[in-house]
Amino acid sequence: MRFNRQEWSGAFGDLGTDLPLIVGMILASGLDAASVLTVFGLMQIATALRYRMPMPVQPLKAMAALVIAQKLPANILYGGGLAIGVSMLILSVSGLLEWVNRVAPKPVVRGIQCGLGLQLAGIALREFVPADGRTGWWLAAAGFALTLLLVGRRRVPAAVILVALGIAYALAFKLKAADLLGAAGFHLPAWHQPALPEVWTGFLLLALPQIPLSIANSVLATRQLTEDLFPERRITARAIGLTYSWMNLVNPFLGGIPTCHGSGGMAGHYAFGGRTGGSVVIYGAMYVALGLFFGPGFQTVIQVFPLPALGVLLLFEAITLLALLRDLAGAKRDFILAVMVGLIASSVPYGYLAGLLFGLLCHHLMSRGWVRLGV
Repeated sequence: MRFNRQEWSGAFGDLGTDLPLIVGMILASGLDAASVLTVFGLMQIATALRYRMPMPVQPLKAMAALVIAQKLPANILYGGGLAIGVSMLILSVSGLLEWVNRVAPKPVVRGIQCGLGLQLAGIALREFVPADGRTGWWLAAAGFALTLLLVGRRRVPAAVILVALGIAYALAFKLKAADLLGAAGFHLPAWHQPALPEVWTGFLLLALPQIPLSIANSVLATRQLTEDLFPERRITARAIGLTYSWMNLVNPFLGGIPTCHGSGGMAGHYAFGGRTGGSVVIYGAMYVALGLFFGPGFQTVIQVFPLPALGVLLLFEAITLLALLRDLAGAKRDFILAVMVGLIASSVPYGYLAGLLFGLLCHHLMSRGWVRLGV
């Protein structure tokens, strides 16, 4: 693992995805911020040591959306996390994940990645960039131009510069010294033991809607992206499913949020320079430090960080995912199928499951000559 300037830049590539979800769940469910941040950071570091590549840890998106929208209590969230950990363990050791990986062709997986890229771009442009009005648009425009100029340059870490720009903006317009002083203090994660009724309720309310997205994006799309970016590595769907599982078998007992791997997170780290597990270690260490020493005031301070800056990070993550479609440009039928799967995944309820099933059905019919696309 390396810890050079490019790894430092890559470390912030997934910030735009993670921070809003983490803050939203802390506020909606009254979670202990110190526990959430510390455990989230420890999972990053453990994953980096396991894979030695920029495979970060992310909050479970479907779970986070449900928790934030319905303001579900913390014990249901912990129960749901444990439930999906057990579910993914069963899917991994039974061989079902490897079977799905074998039957899902590359255009369908590319479509899942396309759908995630479209969703992330939509969130960035619809919710983050306009968040601070006209000033926010100017900040986002400056951040986008600066990142476009610096991305790929080894001597200047683009994401670090963008985050520094956001901090400078917050200090100038929003943040007061008293906010920083009130956030300090040492706190360890709090122990929590989910009860069986909480696990069952969490399974029904949270784990079931999350499983299709996890199989499609956290496992299949992430495995494909490791092959795309690091062809010398042989990472299996089963391996990804097992690390996904053990994280969620640990998180609930230490007050952590449910977590997964994700192709978007890896794309974000890679887009800004991350090439080893070093970027993920740096990213995780930041959360551990925040949790241990600034946990209680985190939700207060982080709300003043400008969302337009996070939107720019999110937009570049989305562009990296959408650019993966270029390897299908020479195969018109596969390209059309991938785009159709992406549009379904990004626009309908349970879109990732619907897109996956639609793509598998179309691929099966096309392979038999019963359906033709683009011919």
